[in-house]
Amino acid sequence: MSAAKQKRKILKTLIPIFAILLVAGAIAGMRMFKHKPQNGSEFQKGMVYCTWSESGYMGEEADKSLVRVSELGTKWVAILVTWYQTNCWTVDIHRTTQTPSDEAVIHTIRKAHELGMKVMIKLHLDLSDTSDGSWRGEIGCTREEDWEKWFKQYTEYVDHYAAIAEKEKAEMVCVGTELTSAATVKGYMWRDVIKSARSKYSGALTYAAHWDSYQDIRFWDILDYVGINAYFPLTEKLTPTYDELMEGWKKWLPEIEEFQARTGKPIIFPEIGCNSADGAAIRPWEHCPRSEVNLKLQEDYYKALLDTFWNKEWFYGLYWWYWGTNINMGGKYNRGFTPQNKPAEDVIKDWYAKSVRK
Repeated sequence: MSAAKQKRKILKTLIPIFAILLVAGAIAGMRMFKHKPQNGSEFQKGMVYCTWSESGYMGEEADKSLVRVSELGTKWVAILVTWYQTNCWTVDIHRTTQTPSDEAVIHTIRKAHELGMKVMIKLHLDLSDTSDGSWRGEIGCTREEDWEKWFKQYTEYVDHYAAIAEKEKAEMVCVGTELTSAATVKGYMWRDVIKSARSKYSGALTYAAHWDSYQDIRFWDILDYVGINAYFPLTEKLTPTYDELMEGWKKWLPEIEEFQARTGKPIIFPEIGCNSADGAAIRPWEHCPRSEVNLKLQEDYYKALLDTFWNKEWFYGLYWWYWGTNINMGGKYNRGFTPQNKPAEDVIKDWYAKSVRK
């Protein structure tokens, strides 16, 4: 047989094989992209719904509070789940009595869906012992072998709720919140966390970065949304005006837009808000204001943020921090974050009734 005939014979044999490989590759590709957000073009009019107890999400009162969330026009609710470790250096990630039970989480997912809202399960890891002033952003192991143990436990934590999310058809999981040291020092290990979550969950994934570290995260490429807890300082004034708050956002907006252009990812704010007290816009992330109640400042802060971001084509929504399970929370004498029973609640309702860009 001539060399030319041998080549033709080999090609006839190989062509069907190549065809099979191409089809297999296409199927694998479809599987690979199965996790793409089903609602990637949908603006998320969100609220973070919180409890720090095993049964806090259960019962008639909690259900009534969730109904109020839906009546604001909220389309997405982030259900908070918090596990703990003793301090920044321990490797003992665990539930406590402040962790909502699985039964309570499942109940709330189903209730939110019944009310027509989509669900993000928002995972937090906090410290049981904060006597030295530490917080979750400083969690970090000093030995490499401890990092391995920590990530093994953390992966089990995420996987547990990824499996619940898959079974209950929750639309998104936030795989971590403000774990600045762990997320920036050991970013490559997060890829395994996310890969494991993908193997158990087919919905969308995000991570909630602290406002001052989102640009240092190196695993945005394998998530569906860039999540920024957008507690950017806007002013040095105790009682800024709406115009001064708008001016404050001008410092940060170009930075966020430039970052989004580099990543090409849609951006959401898994947490945003401020206290209803004087000085709340100076360090919006702080939880313990000791100044005078200032409902107007919180109201103006909400308006300024929405005016700044609502129509940005790369911006896909926000979740206000936070709404509690007690329907009577907040009110005109409350200095805390919740917008409940305050003018800020009306701002949410007005804006969530508006259409967004198509």
